[in-house]
Amino acid sequence: MPALFFVLSGQQYQPNPVPEKKHKFTVIAHRGDHTIFPENTLEGYNQAIKNEADYIEIDVRTTSDGKLVSMHDATVNRMTNGKGLVKDLTFEQVEGLKIKAKNSQDTATYRVPTFEQILKLCKNKIHVYIDFKEADAMVTNNLLKQYKMEKEVLVYINKPSQFIDWRKNVPQMPLMVSLPDSAKNLQSMKNFVEQYHPDVLDGDYTGYDSAMLAYAASINLPVWPDGQGPLESPAVWDKAIAIGLKGLQTDNPPAFVQYLKGRGLR
Repeated sequence: MPALFFVLSGQQYQPNPVPEKKHKFTVIAHRGDHTIFPENTLEGYNQAIKNEADYIEIDVRTTSDGKLVSMHDATVNRMTNGKGLVKDLTFEQVEGLKIKAKNSQDTATYRVPTFEQILKLCKNKIHVYIDFKEADAMVTNNLLKQYKMEKEVLVYINKPSQFIDWRKNVPQMPLMVSLPDSAKNLQSMKNFVEQYHPDVLDGDYTGYDSAMLAYAASINLPVWPDGQGPLESPAVWDKAIAIGLKGLQTDNPPAFVQYLKGRGLR
């Protein structure tokens, strides 16, 4: 995470509250449930709801004519039958693309979802973790207000200009940032938090220890880092819980939720 953030100098730091928690341990479905369905599709998001995840993580980008859509990559090349940068394509062009299924036996047609479609699907069912790839804070927030979902989301920040955009225009929005690699211990974590005032912390779960998490808890700062990846397994989840984490992002929400139920954490 770049270190040139908007600093709220002269103000008492108190993290913005996150959406109301429903469980002891927060489960974030990374790009929805893509164990069955393609990532960042309405089908994958709906499956995460069925899995009882607390959040879906979505990637928001803007088409050339100003429509917000969900696509992780800057281009549509990997995920669809088309080519090109999302920002260079019109919504009509993106809307006509077909997302590739996970296997050749799946003959269903998957489309790139709009932000509005995602909000309609998720309203009053699951919270939304917006990975803010390329978009405008006011445009995004106006849609949240339209669907009355301002209290059901948090926003992950990818660059300093986004942090400034949200803090200036929607100061009450909970903003998540990654703990930088340079913050390897309690003191360096404190320095980062006191300077940049995040509302939620992300990063790799292995970058935290019990002392760092105790400090975060003392100032009501949620730490919900990444557990997902090729090595994700119950061994990873065991380690995350052992150091004191209360939330984690996962690539396998159905298995993780069942694991947490077995540990008495759901």
